[in-house]
Order: sequence, then structure tokens, then C-alpha cells
Amino acid sequence: MKYSSQMVAKPYFIFALILLAGEILFGIIMGLQYIDGGFLFPEIPFNVARMVHTNLLIVLILFGFMGATFYLVPEESERELWSPKLAIITFWVFAAAGVATILGYLFVPYATLAELTYNELLPTMGREFLEQPTITKIGIVIVVLAFILNVGMTVIKGRKTVITVVLLTGLVGLAVFFLFAFYLPENLVLDKFFWWYVVHLWVEGVWELILGAILSFVLIKVTGVDREHIDKWLYLIIAMTLVSGIVGTGHHYFFIGTPEYWLWIGSIASAIEPLPFFLMVLYAFSMAAKRKIDHDNKMALTWAKGTAVMAFLGAGVWGFLHTLAPVNYFTHGTQLTAAHGHLAFFGAYIMILFTIISYAMPIMRGRMGGNCAKAQSVELKGFWLMVIGMLGVTLALTVAGVWQIMLQRFPDSGALSFMDTQAQLIPVYKVRLIFGLMVLVGLLTYFYSFFVKEPAKA
Repeated sequence: MKYSSQMVAKPYFIFALILLAGEILFGIIMGLQYIDGGFLFPEIPFNVARMVHTNLLIVLILFGFMGATFYLVPEESERELWSPKLAIITFWVFAAAGVATILGYLFVPYATLAELTYNELLPTMGREFLEQPTITKIGIVIVVLAFILNVGMTVIKGRKTVITVVLLTGLVGLAVFFLFAFYLPENLVLDKFFWWYVVHLWVEGVWELILGAILSFVLIKVTGVDREHIDKWLYLIIAMTLVSGIVGTGHHYFFIGTPEYWLWIGSIASAIEPLPFFLMVLYAFSMAAKRKIDHDNKMALTWAKGTAVMAFLGAGVWGFLHTLAPVNYFTHGTQLTAAHGHLAFFGAYIMILFTIISYAMPIMRGRMGGNCAKAQSVELKGFWLMVIGMLGVTLALTVAGVWQIMLQRFPDSGALSFMDTQAQLIPVYKVRLIFGLMVLVGLLTYFYSFFVKEPAKA
């Protein structure tokens, strides 16, 4: 490891992985509740489990992004982090706020939680993904500002690269678009219109810049390909990402009371959105084919290529399947949305965290060439268990979504009610649960790989 301040990334990575285990666990709880509505009721009602599941996802990705940034920025900038102490303080403040919020969801009724946190002074609670109390949202803003200050000062005082510029652009965009979480208009159409400024412009906009920067950093390290070659690919990918992603917000505006022109804008932009992810696949495999070094850390490259493929499938292919307005008229709000969401988040953002962690964590533990061959063999098993498991979850949800549409949304064929439809889908939900358990086993296998020791030499 070139710079001692890179070590501050370690607690961020560890905590992100712990949160991922919790997120999957609550996903399994929800999977069981789809099959048996009384499971863990009233201790953990479905709405609470869903809230914890999605909030853990967002927070773990943010922790992972922060850890990745603290690791790669010193190396890219060729200088120590501006303030390692601030990075540690930021970690503990964010971790404490995150844990307190999750405990609040689990042990305090949501309406009571809103009263206790004085939500009436600045109402922001009650919206999906943005359920955090206002005081927690303010804390997130403070944490992110301190984080960007730390990273920004490091970049300004050090070497500037395309990777750090793209990364910093994504991080600033993350902070700016989160501010819309504080805007809660009374008009429901306006509310949804601006709500997507946070949710969509994060996951289909600025987060993709962060993803591209992290992927590029790892590819440079494990392939030895010239930086200039990687920079050209990165510029092309982020240009298409920003153009299609920003305009693509319109594919959420089809049926919320907005003008008809959004049907055309959203559909056309949605047709373009898979292209950056397809370019990412070409990018990762092209860099791997042109590699100038044979790095000992094979798994980091495996995760990098897997990220490109799974992101293309989840965000690109499954996103496009149900996003054109004439199709979305029947599919919106069904399990097809969940199928796309699960594979897209896993493929794009969870797998890029595995990529940087699998590259950086061994180095921070003194294993400069990566984990030993035996440990990487175990990690590869975890990789395939998680990938196959998530593909299984996605396919099961896809079947459930199509079946749901046929049962519920064609009135001429005697459409069933929502709850009657869900009862018909229970066999598919059981299949989904089995694959969800496979994902959990894969994660535990991945955890175990960090404790595999190199065999003693004879």
C-alpha cells in the first residue's frame, strides 16, 4: 500500500459488508412474509421489513462508495488523504446515525418516530427510500459535505486524473440531488416529480459515474493497460450515461399526472439507457484482453468483468423490458419492477463494491498480490453462488410479474384482486426464496474467504 491514509477505507468496507448481510437477511424475511403473511407479525411487519431492507441497501452502498473513494483518491492524487482523522470521525458519525435510524424503524412506530424527531418542523418523512427522519437526513448532508471536503482538498492539492474528476463529479452530484429529499410539496404529482430527482438521478445518473471511476481504477491496477486508453472509454461511457440518464428520468413520469409528451421523451431515452452498460461490458472485457500484466489477484478482475455483465443485464436488459410507455402501462408497480431493481442494484452497485473490496482489502491486510490461491478459490464459489442466486431471484420475480399482469390487469379475462393474485403467485415466491437463500450462502462463503490462510510451505 502506497499511502498509509488509505487504511481509513477498511472500516467503511467492513461495515458495508455487515450491512449487506443485514439487508439480505431482511430480504429473506420479506420473502417469507410473501408466502406466510403472519411470519414475524407483529414484531416485524412487512412495511417495516421493507423499509429496513431498502434503507440498508442505500446506506451500505454509500459506505462502500466512501471507502472506495478514500482508498483510490490518495493513490490517484499521489498524496496522503487531506485529513484521515476527519475520515474516521465521518465514519463513526454516519455509522451511529445509520444504526440509530434502523433501530428506530424496528422498535418505534413510524408515526411516533416522526413525532420524536420533530418531523413537523420540516416534514420530509413518509416517502419510499426517503423514510429517514429529518434529523437523519440533515446528518447525512453534514457527513457527505465533510466527506467531499476531505476528498476535494486531496484532489485539489494532488495530481488530477480523469478517474478522480469523474469520481468527484459523481460525488458532488450525489450530494446535490439528495437535497430534493427535503422538498415535500403537498401536490402528489409534484412530490413524485421531484422525488425521482433523488432516486433516479442517483441510481441512473451520478452513481454510474462513481461506478465507472471505481471500475477504471481497478482495471488499471489488475490489467496494466495504459491509462490513456482507459480514459477514452470512461469519457464515452459517462457521456452516454449522463445524456440518457438525465433525460431518462421521464420514464417515471408516464402515469403520475404529467403531460403526454413524457410518454415519448421517457420511452426514447429509455431505449438509449442500456447502451452505456453495453459499452461497459465491451470496456471491461477489452481491457482484460489487452492486459499487460498477469496480476495474482484473479478475483478482482473476475468481479470487474462480472460487474459489467450483470449491470448490463439488470439495469440495461431488464430495465428496457418494461420501460417503454405502451408496455409500462401494464407492468408498472408489478413484480417486474422488483426483478429489474434487484438485478440492477446487485449487478451495478453491490458487485462494484465487491470489486474494489476484493482488490483493496488484501493489500490493506499486507497481501500485496491478493489473497492466496485457496482463498480466491473459496471467493470464486461465493461469487457464483451470489450471481446464480440473484439471477434466480430475478427470473422468479419476472415470472411472478408476467403472471401478475395476466391475472390482475386484463379485466376482460376476469381480473383478480391484488390479494387473490398474490395468493396465486406463492409457488413462484417459494422459488424466489430458495434463490435468495443461495445469495446469503454465497455472501457467507465470500466472508469465509477472508479467513482462509495460505497453506504452509513444505
